[in-house]
Amino acid sequence: MVSLGGLARKIFGSSNDRRVKSTRPRVEAIAAMENELQALTDDQLRARTEQFRKDIANGASLDDLLVPAFATVREGAKRALGMRPFDVQMIGGMVLHGRGIAEMRTGEGKTLVATLPVYLNALTGKGVHVVTVNDYLARRDAEWMGRLYKFLGLSVGIIVHGLSDEERRAAYACDITYATNNELGFDYLRDNMKYERAQMVQRGHFFAIVDEVDSILVDEARTPLIISGPLEDRSEMYNTVDAFMQQMVPSDYEVDEKQKTAIFTEEGTEKMENLLREAGLLKGESLYDVENVAMVHHVNNALKAHRLFQKDKDYIVKDNEIVIIDEFTGRMMPGRRFSEGLHQALEAKEHVAIQPENQTLASVTFQNYFRMYEKLAGMTGTALTEAEEFGNIYNLDVTEVPTNLPVSRIDEDDEVYRTVEEKYKAIVREIKEANAKGQPTLVGTTSIEKSEQLAERLRKDGFKDFEVLNARHHEREASIVAQAGKPGSITIATNMAGRGTDIQLGGNADMRIAEELADMPAGPERDAREKAIREDVARLKEKALAAGGLYVLATERHESRRIDNQLRGRSGRQGDPGRSKFFLSLQDDLMRIFGSERMDGMLTKLGLKEDEAIVHPWINKALEKAQKKVEARNFDIRKNLLKYDDVSNDQRKVVFEQRIELMDATSLTDTVAEMRHDVIEDLVAKHIPENAYAEQWDVAGLKEGVIQYLNLDLPIEEWAKEEGIAEEEVRDRITAEADKAAADRAERFGPEVMTYVERSVVLQTIDHLWREHLVNLDHLRSVVGFRGYAQRDPLNEYKGEAFELFQAMLGNLRQAVTAQLMRVELVRQAADAPPPEAPEMHGHHIDGTTGEDDFGEGSVAVLEDSRVVAAEDRNPNDQSTWGRVGRNEACPCGSGKKYKHCHGSFA
Repeated sequence: MVSLGGLARKIFGSSNDRRVKSTRPRVEAIAAMENELQALTDDQLRARTEQFRKDIANGASLDDLLVPAFATVREGAKRALGMRPFDVQMIGGMVLHGRGIAEMRTGEGKTLVATLPVYLNALTGKGVHVVTVNDYLARRDAEWMGRLYKFLGLSVGIIVHGLSDEERRAAYACDITYATNNELGFDYLRDNMKYERAQMVQRGHFFAIVDEVDSILVDEARTPLIISGPLEDRSEMYNTVDAFMQQMVPSDYEVDEKQKTAIFTEEGTEKMENLLREAGLLKGESLYDVENVAMVHHVNNALKAHRLFQKDKDYIVKDNEIVIIDEFTGRMMPGRRFSEGLHQALEAKEHVAIQPENQTLASVTFQNYFRMYEKLAGMTGTALTEAEEFGNIYNLDVTEVPTNLPVSRIDEDDEVYRTVEEKYKAIVREIKEANAKGQPTLVGTTSIEKSEQLAERLRKDGFKDFEVLNARHHEREASIVAQAGKPGSITIATNMAGRGTDIQLGGNADMRIAEELADMPAGPERDAREKAIREDVARLKEKALAAGGLYVLATERHESRRIDNQLRGRSGRQGDPGRSKFFLSLQDDLMRIFGSERMDGMLTKLGLKEDEAIVHPWINKALEKAQKKVEARNFDIRKNLLKYDDVSNDQRKVVFEQRIELMDATSLTDTVAEMRHDVIEDLVAKHIPENAYAEQWDVAGLKEGVIQYLNLDLPIEEWAKEEGIAEEEVRDRITAEADKAAADRAERFGPEVMTYVERSVVLQTIDHLWREHLVNLDHLRSVVGFRGYAQRDPLNEYKGEAFELFQAMLGNLRQAVTAQLMRVELVRQAADAPPPEAPEMHGHHIDGTTGEDDFGEGSVAVLEDSRVVAAEDRNPNDQSTWGRVGRNEACPCGSGKKYKHCHGSFA
């Protein structure tokens, strides 16, 4: 019996079919322009770009220009790249332009697809960002597709790690900017820590196309991007706690691999308390007393490091450092660090040098960063499994774009063995068979450790000619992947997500030419060699096709169906034949965690013998259900993270927008005066109760507050004795005196210096208090979950208390700014000198995948002079001899104060 939904789909097609069908008229209109554009010269074709810009200036919409612009890009691609976009690529381009996600199989040319909407939207002059997963792809795509953009008269910039602010500003000013998601997020955060508008590098968030959108907006969206600065060294503490972990036995803790948690049992807690007490590290009686919060943090991190994180799977030790392995791509992530002390716990575990911990200076989630764009789109080979998340969080619809040629890959049912040993024997047998008939084989593993175990097995079995692609060999990544389609080749790869290079049957001719003829000059000899290489690749392709195309052989299932589909999708590109099969055992992580004991008992009863496999579509369905459960749980984690971050995001927007207003304002006199008047109002309201007699006033407290915040010694005691005086009169007198003192100071400094001082004080105070506020929000977030035990919604509790903390922060801001500006004198010494540059920011950046720290050394303000001068060579009376002075150094002037509280207070 057919359901109503099924019947409707049969008659009208699915919603995806209808979306694809709706693009056909425009695809035909683009094709109809091909002959007309072919007749144009290069200059005439390029001139169309300027004409389109004029059309937009005269009120034409981008949708009006879609057909002629796409046709122009198609013709430009033929001339600049030697590639003609297929009709299905036009459909993909329309999906991207329409704020959607284009799901396109591997080998369908997503890189070229992006050029269509990128060109069209870049005509506005507002800047288009193309987002990639790593620096290599950003550079490769910008250089490769840049030939097309430049041919059509558009400018292209690249943002990768290690650029200066000037280089970044120039890249963002281009029509099209290629960048990684991390660099975009970090530039946004750094921009909101600058002190002058001219120092900011980004110019807005108009349109972004995210390549490998599932990897960036789903996998890496579990944790926020963070810029942080170092705290004091606590390496001894980590080493001590790590030594205690060696004394723990399995009954002292419980590990839940499914939830990825590890906790101490009662016995374990008691044992740890005794060890800490003996070492003099425990305050009070219990580990969970409030004064031991930091110690609980250390202890829990040590437990996680020892029981949840595995060497050569989650991280490797290289050059006496812990280097993180990206769980989705299998790549090393040098310079990235786990946050909140976990990296230090791993360093203690592996006995390498322990780096200092960090304090959060600014943070944002990928969800909230990318939702700032007016238009957002994405492309990937696998998005449908996460369609609900893309719709809920980003308001993006997923459209499956048809392949250019029908897919002829055969996806076989999984083979399930009882033990890992039996599974590996079967895998080696299968590789031998494929190799014997000359079929190229791609073997997918889930970790470095497993890829190297398999490599060792193959060596023992006599295989010599095979490649291993994992984080240890990522330098050769592109060339290994490009040649993995040669007949009889064997490539063992860890997680093929987002590799960005096609596996072409017979090998990649262009890469072979680039490698083999790198040193050969242009000329007839090189041309002949190039021709020979292309002929050889064509011959090898025929041989690989005859052997059945690429065989994707996976050694186990991943937690996410998407990663499995990405691996499968490597085979069968552009209509090529191919096959894929997964080999599993009941001892695999996914099978073990999701109830393999019952299955093991069932298979034993059925009489499954050693080295025999069970193959059945039901098994595939059961595994898919298990994967869906994991995906749903991960979605809940991300959704929950976003709910909490939305609270701080609203506050972040207020603070960041306020900073920009302050930087843009020509004068801050009115803003500062309003803050001062609010402080006076609060002081009077606090110490003079409404409608109270003068005898009931807290005169001493008011006088002390006026001295503290306004730096004024006023005869408030005398005023209180006056007949019939009311609080309004007192407030007005204090306000008048404060305004007069501020006006006198402004007159002495001059309007230009005063505006600079006011801006510096306000911005630096906002930044300082915002950082403290972020720490408070972190602490609140870590404890608010317990409110659930009292039948209260933790999220509502968090919203309420976060708002109160924010209000308190604004109150503190008014007081701190007023107190500083009513005292500022020492900056007068620098009045004749040019104002120092805005602080240079160095932060440990933390990656979104797992909250890993990134390069840098905290937030440091420096004067324009960056020379390092020995203390004995500095003249206290001549500031030009001081060079660069650390914020916490004693001020060279000899005052005895720290530099940041003396001559560096506005640096």
